[in-house]
Amino acid sequence: SLLVNAAGQPRKEKVKLPSSLQGRQPKSIPNKKIEDPVAGKVNTSSLATTKQHLTGFHLIPPRLMLGVLKEGCTYAATVILKNVGVNFSRFRVKQPPPCTGLRVMYTPGPVAGLQVELEIQIFAMAIGGKDTGGLEEISHDIEILTETETLLLPVRANIL
Repeated sequence: SLLVNAAGQPRKEKVKLPSSLQGRQPKSIPNKKIEDPVAGKVNTSSLATTKQHLTGFHLIPPRLMLGVLKEGCTYAATVILKNVGVNFSRFRVKQPPPCTGLRVMYTPGPVAGLQVELEIQIFAMAIGGKDTGGLEEISHDIEILTETETLLLPVRANIL
């Protein structure tokens, strides 16, 4: 029950629903966009009676932890952007600033019921500043703008 806890006592604070039950991904920001009537709709008999919106993308993996990287080297990792909807959808990636050393390589265009690979490249460079014992942490969220939401891909690494 939402009114009592597991011990049967009244709850002191509201129950927070996980983002998966709210219909969005954990690291995403929904867009306030009016449905476009001429966007790539699929009208088949199997989808005629569905009430839910089968749209959106999933990131596999949802976050990128690169571990310890050697300064001055370039590393790459692949992330899959999977279209879980029935309609073709478009996306674009907001490139990170050059000071992060990150760059996203991808082929633009619609993703029609399939998936696309995003290659995340990082040039490991230490910015400087205070002495942190030889390790410097790099942390940045890459923004992937879709028609329905903005996905955030957290990228974390330590530069040695």
